Amino acid sequence: MALLESIKIPLGTAMPDFELKDPFGKAYKASELFGERGLLIVFTCNHCPYALAVWPRVVRLAQYGKGMRLNTVAINPNINPDYPDDAPDKMKLKIKELGLDFPYLVDETQKTAEAFRAQCTPDIYLFNKDKKLVYHGRIDDNWKDEAAVTREELKEAMNNMAAGRPLEVKQNPSMGCSIKWRG
Repeated sequence: MALLESIKIPLGTAMPDFELKDPFGKAYKASELFGERGLLIVFTCNHCPYALAVWPRVVRLAQYGKGMRLNTVAINPNINPDYPDDAPDKMKLKIKELGLDFPYLVDETQKTAEAFRAQCTPDIYLFNKDKKLVYHGRIDDNWKDEAAVTREELKEAMNNMAAGRPLEVKQNPSMGCSIKWRG
């Protein structure tokens, strides 16, 4: 598994439009996913140890964000025959296992991940109500050991955005397994 970091994308970048289905076949349009204050998008998967380590945090942050009228969506770009654990039928199991109450979408063509310039799982994007990027970085300062976390950077960004306060300009990249691009 190749370890990669998310690439720097200028803050203020407009969110690419997309329409994807969940593993049950229900279609979602990007514009319909937004909460009143914005949208948290996490490119993730079922097999990467980095993604697996932070899934519980993503679930809790999604719940936390609901209280701020901020929605969450997870997108799986690893639809690749060489990675059967990331197949849509396995996504259904992950949804049930984690009790997800937000969409976990299938990026079958990987065009959405390409449009976002996603590199790794997890790759995290926070967009404000105007569909402008305000945060693109890691969840916190210790993906491996949640008990050792000293700074919850994504949560701080969510709080600042919801309160109308400026967000930290220096953002540390997320890191994880490379997206499994098809040829």
